[in-house]
Amino acid sequence: MDYPNDQAPGAPVRSGIPEHGRVPKYYAVKARIDRLVDELGEGTPIPTERDLSERYEVARETVRQALRELVLEGKLRRQGRGTVVAGPKLEQPLSLASYTEGVRRQGRTPGRTLVTLDRFPCPEALAAETGLGRGEPVWHLERVLLADDERVGLESTYVAVDRVPRLDAEFDPDSSFYAYLARQGIAFGSADERIETVLATPREALLVGTPPALPMLLIHRVSRDTEGRPLERVRTLCRGDRFSFTVRLDG
Repeated sequence: MDYPNDQAPGAPVRSGIPEHGRVPKYYAVKARIDRLVDELGEGTPIPTERDLSERYEVARETVRQALRELVLEGKLRRQGRGTVVAGPKLEQPLSLASYTEGVRRQGRTPGRTLVTLDRFPCPEALAAETGLGRGEPVWHLERVLLADDERVGLESTYVAVDRVPRLDAEFDPDSSFYAYLARQGIAFGSADERIETVLATPREALLVGTPPALPMLLIHRVSRDTEGRPLERVRTLCRGDRFSFTVRLDG
């Protein structure tokens, strides 16, 4: 196979060009715009669709399709009536570290906006998944996740009221829930985590500020403390264009 000398290890093989060499016109334009994006800094506006169609001598619909894909991939973002270069994706480790730690490691400022904090009897499905007692009082904490004031996700946390009885009075919704648990003398022992790709519901898209058609990464986590007791059940919806996840594998 003919690999170019500058083929990056993480890039599509042969730049994604089929062996038969027939490349859709929009993809060729997308590749050229992608190179242009690499030359521009974060937040820099890109040329208009009309300018790009004239530059590459293609129809505006061809440019529009190329831009749509670059937006979905997180390389561009809409701003007002224009399109600008997006910043690098947030890299979150798949570990028992908090969202706050992951964002701060990249020099970004984490934040959260409270959507709801309420309590209700633990339903059967949640009890079966976590090992909590059916009907046991449970807190539900729902927050929009922020990075440098940009909405990047939506997180729902379920935890037994018995574990943190004064959550509604003592906890700052803009702070790290894991740090709060540590102050209560609660330590994480293990967790089961599952990730899937979904589309946001209309409500979720409105809260996160994304189009409903934008692919999202949905993380399910069930955590236990160091004694193996159920601690939390978390449902985190992350923007597919703003997140990537890392994990270290040891043999």
